Amino acid sequence: MKITFYAHASFRLEADGLALVTDPYKPGRSGFDPIGEPADLVIMSSATDDFHSDPSHVIGTPVIINALDLPPGGKQVLGLTIRPFPAYESLTFDFQTAAGRDPDANALYHFTLGGLRVLHMGDIGNPVAPEHLEALHGEVDLLLALVGEHATIALDDLDEAIRAIRPRVIIPMHYFSPRGVLKIEPVERFLERIPVERVTRIGGPVLELAPETLPDEAPHVYVLEQSR
Repeated sequence: MKITFYAHASFRLEADGLALVTDPYKPGRSGFDPIGEPADLVIMSSATDDFHSDPSHVIGTPVIINALDLPPGGKQVLGLTIRPFPAYESLTFDFQTAAGRDPDANALYHFTLGGLRVLHMGDIGNPVAPEHLEALHGEVDLLLALVGEHATIALDDLDEAIRAIRPRVIIPMHYFSPRGVLKIEPVERFLERIPVERVTRIGGPVLELAPETLPDEAPHVYVLEQSR
């Protein structure tokens, strides 16, 4: 599978003749440049958050899926079974003061592509529900992990989720970028919690993974550069 990090929580995943884009941001609102590339499928963790749900700059006519609209057991779309795990942005963050709105419902979502089981953490801002952790235990090869805090999951709670889920690979997302408008934490805050021998900085936005290339020592963190 070829993985390209666009920005924030948006990736392009390509394998099995399918191109998938996750959680596309709104370019003007977010500070990031448009994606400007075609895809077959776009999955969004909600349809209400400008930083996670604007497929307008994905070229072509992709199938667009709001994970919150999927049935609990999941749904097959273009050969992928996508399973949602409903959540909320942080219920303790003062949205009324900071943003004048209530925290958004959103969903983590799980699918298998290129032989790799992927979990995107959406925009969750609370501890992952125990029933979700139980369902995901040992079922994730690649975790796309929220690491910027500030209305998303606290790093202590993320640590607990990682221990429970036991992913083979973690790719951080949703962290500070000088191009972005959100004042969130830099990726280094998360990396400080990981043994240095389990961190690889790719030095660019693209990584290729396959089941046979997954690391023996898990989890291993691959840090990609935001490209938009």
